[in-house]
Amino acid sequence: MAGKLNARKVETAKPGKYSDGGNLYLIVSPSGARKWILRFTWRGQAKEMGLGSATSIPLLEARERASAARRRIANGFNPIEERKQHQQIPTFGGLADEVRESLSAGFRNEKHKAQWKSTLETYAAPLRAKPVDTITTGDILAVLKPIWTVKPETASRVRGRIEKVLDAAKAKGYRESENPARWRGHLDNLLPRSPKLARGHHPAMDYVKVPAFIADLRGGQPTAARALELCILTAARSGEILNMTWPEVDLEKKLWTVPAIRMKAGREHRVPLTARAVSILKQFNEAKQSDFVFPGQKPGKPLSNMAMEMVLRRMKIKNATVHGFRSSFRDWAGNESSYPREVAEAALAHVVGDQTEQAYRRGDALEKRRKLMEEWASYCDSKTQKPRARKRK
Repeated sequence: MAGKLNARKVETAKPGKYSDGGNLYLIVSPSGARKWILRFTWRGQAKEMGLGSATSIPLLEARERASAARRRIANGFNPIEERKQHQQIPTFGGLADEVRESLSAGFRNEKHKAQWKSTLETYAAPLRAKPVDTITTGDILAVLKPIWTVKPETASRVRGRIEKVLDAAKAKGYRESENPARWRGHLDNLLPRSPKLARGHHPAMDYVKVPAFIADLRGGQPTAARALELCILTAARSGEILNMTWPEVDLEKKLWTVPAIRMKAGREHRVPLTARAVSILKQFNEAKQSDFVFPGQKPGKPLSNMAMEMVLRRMKIKNATVHGFRSSFRDWAGNESSYPREVAEAALAHVVGDQTEQAYRRGDALEKRRKLMEEWASYCDSKTQKPRARKRK
């Protein structure tokens, strides 16, 4: 029997649920993942049976699988239970490791992969030995409640990763019930909404105080102090500075090119280097020890993630963070410069506009940004410059 779908529709359908008839559905998630499910009623209860990924199971095969399952149901057999009898249900821990490995190709760095592993091994430890088809809402709450208000950001990430693992379990046919780690319409009714889930701002130094701070910062010679100064001058994220390597730097062209894999937006970012930024880099280039511009104490490793924050602590700077200097720069650019908003946002490597606007804006305004960053560097240097001697009349 011909269904309602065709191969083209299966490939191009937008997120949503699409019926092919006979209770066979194509489900397209917001991420673009596509899967087949068969819905049926068994002993008065609604059931959903996964029939595989629509990217690997073509429409005709999905129809054949659905037809075979309907025949078993008509003969008094539950195809979900039959499948369970012929396959071993994995534990949450085993499937979590499998999901992490399959997703790791899309991770931007090793740190992200390590965080996935550590959070699920540490905080979701009570789930690891449980078969994925037995995990309930109570199990999820037992994991989340101890950290929900104490470590809200970590708890949010743990919940999201558990949800992804259990989604994979359902897609593979190991579960048939709804995901107990789902937030909207489920856990949001059982856990308090955490203020941390709505992303807050990093405490930032008022830009009028930055020149004096830079003058004090110049008094310290440690690697971390110079890394922090470069971070401020380039308006870069701390991770981009700490993992900066010499192959990314062209001192002659005064240009630093950060590869897409290390950028939050997943796009290559070119950073114009001011005269002071080049001076800092030349200083470290002369004593180069490794590919990292700011090497750490361990061979082959960059400076510690906390190194620049510790500079602030030693200088007794309160209500300011390393990341907050990006806000200081943005406030200065908006209040004290005449450059368009788009140029300032591009300097911060922010994506501006919708997809159509982005498609037409192919340039990165490098030379405009170079002038902006030179003005920012000059402003930052205003408290360190020696006053000019007066001419005698």
